[in-house]
Amino acid sequence: MAAEGQNGSKMLDEMSEYRIFELLKKYHYTLTTAESATGGMIASTLINVPGISAFFTEGYVTYSNEAKVKMIHVKPETIERYGVVSAETAADMAVSAARTADTDAALSVTGVAGPDGGTRECPVGLVYIGCCLHGRVVTERHLFAGDRMQVRKSATDAALHLLARTITEEGTICES
Repeated sequence: MAAEGQNGSKMLDEMSEYRIFELLKKYHYTLTTAESATGGMIASTLINVPGISAFFTEGYVTYSNEAKVKMIHVKPETIERYGVVSAETAADMAVSAARTADTDAALSVTGVAGPDGGTRECPVGLVYIGCCLHGRVVTERHLFAGDRMQVRKSATDAALHLLARTITEEGTICES
C-alpha cells in the first residue's frame, strides 16, 4: 500500500475496494458491474478482496453497443437517441445490469479511454458512471486527463467512490 505522502488520494483509492466490501457486507447488498471504458477493471479491483464473492455476483464487459444490448438488455433506443457515451446510457446500463443479474446494486461505466475515438463533443477522457441501488439511479460525468490506463484507473476509482457514497447515503436514510 502506498504511503499517503506519495499521492494524496492514492491510499484512499487503494482501500476503496475494501470499503465497498465492508459496506456490501454491512447492508447485505449484492453487486454487479457493467463496464465498457474500464474493460473489467472495476471487477478486477473488487476481486482483490477475500470474501467479495459473497456480494459481488458477476460482472459484464460490454465494450460494444451490441454487447450492451445483448448481454444486459440496454435499450437500443437509449444508445441511438443519447449516444453510447452519455448519462442516459450509463443509467440504462446500471439499471439493466442490476435487473439482469438480480442484484441490489450495479455500477456502470461508459466513455472514451483514448488515445483515439474522441471528438469535440465527446473528448478522450470523457466518462459517465452509473450507479443503481434498489432501483434508484445516480450518474456522474467526469473528464479525466492522462493516457488510456490513467483514464481507466481514474474511472474505476470514481465508480467505486460513487458506489460507496450511494450505499452510505441510503444506509443513513434507512437507519434514521
